[in-house]
Amino acid sequence: MKSFPFSLDKSKQNKFVSLATSAIAALALAGGVNAVNATPIKTLTAKELTSVSIPSTQTQQSVTQSVTGQIPYQAMGIEPLIIIPVIIIGGCFFFGGLVVIGEREVGIVVKKFTLSGKGLPPGRLIALNGEAGLQADTLAPGWHWGYWPWQYAVKKESVIVVPQGQIALIVAADGASNPPERILGKIVECDNFQDARKFLTKGGEKGRQIAFITAGTYRINTALFKVITAGNASLEGMRPEQLKIYEIAAEKVGIVTTLDGSPIAAGEIAGRAITGHNNFQNGQKFIDAGGQRGLQEQVLLSGSWNLNPWLVNIEQVPMTEIPIGYVGVVISFVGEEQEDVSGASFTHGNLVNQGHKGVWVEPLYPGKHPLNTKVMKVELVPTTNIVLNFTDRISGQHGYDTNLKALKLLSFDGFSFDLEIFQIIHIGASDAPKVISRLGSMQNVIDQVLRPIVGNYFRNSAQEYTILDFLIARSERQVEASEYVKSALRAYDVQAVDSLIGLITPPNELMHTLTDRKIAEEQRKTYEVQQMAQTQRQMLVRETAIADIQQDLVKSEQGVTIAELQANAQIQQATGEAEAIKLKAIAGAEGIRATGNAKAETYRTGVQAVGLQGYTAMQLMEIVGDHHVRIIPDIIVGGNNGSNNGLADGLLSMILWNQTNSKTHPESKIPTPPPLPNPIVPKPESTNQNS
Repeated sequence: MKSFPFSLDKSKQNKFVSLATSAIAALALAGGVNAVNATPIKTLTAKELTSVSIPSTQTQQSVTQSVTGQIPYQAMGIEPLIIIPVIIIGGCFFFGGLVVIGEREVGIVVKKFTLSGKGLPPGRLIALNGEAGLQADTLAPGWHWGYWPWQYAVKKESVIVVPQGQIALIVAADGASNPPERILGKIVECDNFQDARKFLTKGGEKGRQIAFITAGTYRINTALFKVITAGNASLEGMRPEQLKIYEIAAEKVGIVTTLDGSPIAAGEIAGRAITGHNNFQNGQKFIDAGGQRGLQEQVLLSGSWNLNPWLVNIEQVPMTEIPIGYVGVVISFVGEEQEDVSGASFTHGNLVNQGHKGVWVEPLYPGKHPLNTKVMKVELVPTTNIVLNFTDRISGQHGYDTNLKALKLLSFDGFSFDLEIFQIIHIGASDAPKVISRLGSMQNVIDQVLRPIVGNYFRNSAQEYTILDFLIARSERQVEASEYVKSALRAYDVQAVDSLIGLITPPNELMHTLTDRKIAEEQRKTYEVQQMAQTQRQMLVRETAIADIQQDLVKSEQGVTIAELQANAQIQQATGEAEAIKLKAIAGAEGIRATGNAKAETYRTGVQAVGLQGYTAMQLMEIVGDHHVRIIPDIIVGGNNGSNNGLADGLLSMILWNQTNSKTHPESKIPTPPPLPNPIVPKPESTNQNS
């Protein structure tokens, strides 16, 4: 019912007539009561009235009794002129059907009966056409006439207040039925559920609504709509925080799961991305655009969102972080169909562009990326050099070498030994998608490629050498291994930087032998060092002694030098004298030769002049004369005188002669007569000449 207007139509004129009739009946009833029950009573003064104390309960009972006529009102001490207006006004309210709605209230009207007996259609709860029952129209704040209590009941409800930062959900008790494939009622234009008539006439559906109301004050017909707020959420089986504006923290991503919409297509794991629904805040647009229920490909970024928890569930996960020194290879399980862009040369898998299913050809570089990790997988690939340790002693922080152990090798001579290997590898950023497309993950690169290649090479290499040769020539084995592994890993788009041999653990018995040998070798070196030390000590002593006799040594050295110089001088002098003697001898020989030649020429001439015998005799006489040769001896020893001492006398005579000769001529010497030269015998003249 509406409030009474001043311009009256026919129906409202009937209400006015009824109101006037009710007023006249009330006045008549009041006059009859006064005429029947009036008795003279003492009139109280004002002082007496103020002194009278009437409890509130007694006052209420007196009023009731005055109306029913069981107790005369005179006993209450109230003037009839005061009670009569009260009765008249009460009659107007009661018989005129006046309802007053406060400014923070809304009136819910229930019609008890209709004169025509018209009832609600089957399956309907709210009356739209004056039927008996809950009415769609509510009473706004103000005075409303014509709602007689015997026909209407008006329930006053407080307005709905949704605080800031919260939302309220709506459950409709009446309306059209939801389609079987839907669980939430569609949105209709009904002034945020404040106009129940529009909701019902425009096709609003019963049950939970996809629409919700945000912060504000609403006059809602609570007979049709149940409003769930944070204050009463626990009574409806919900948590108060579900009715708050949903906030996604910074550096996090909201993964969305919708509870209504069309089913996801077969073979898909998430609903395709839909635009135009303002990040799931307008659920009806999401449904109308073909949104699918279940996990969604689209994500929500950090911020505050008005979301219907009956439509959207959010799971917050951290953004995908790609550390420095890595790239992220994206493996997408949703998107457009695969379209390989790897090229004909790459035959080990498919690479696709961003937004397609498969391995994305472009990796993610260091930073934080808002990815849906429920529908995408990101494989981290290190782009810096990483060391893979084939040993139990050391494990890298990257964790890829957890399953790597020291290699157990068998040598050519039958010894088993353990070998540690440290392999350094590098994967380029542009090659990372190829590596993941081929092998699936970095751990597979280590377990399925690197470990077999390295292990197989060293096992084969060890069987070609004895263990001692392997130990001694480990540097050569390391170089060979590095070249082999580089070549083998290049086929898998992995760069082998270097292969390093670590600790080699031979058998214990061989180690004892090597240890003894090493000890002996070290002892030998020790002895050599000691020997060198002794030699050095001897040299020190010698040098010390030399230093002590340095002055004498210098003198000796100078004496030796002087002697050498003197010897050289004498040699030079002797050489000069020899040369002089030689020259003198040569000159004498030349002179003798010249003299001889002259004498020979003289002899030849003399022979020619006097003959050979004559000239010879002349020469002999000349020699005897020149050299004083005695032809007759000075002492003649003989025995003619008859003496037997002739020899002794002769000897004594020679001695005396020599002594006398030496005293007389002490410096004279009797020269030994020179040998006679060979006589030059002239050639005999030929017979022809003589003749």
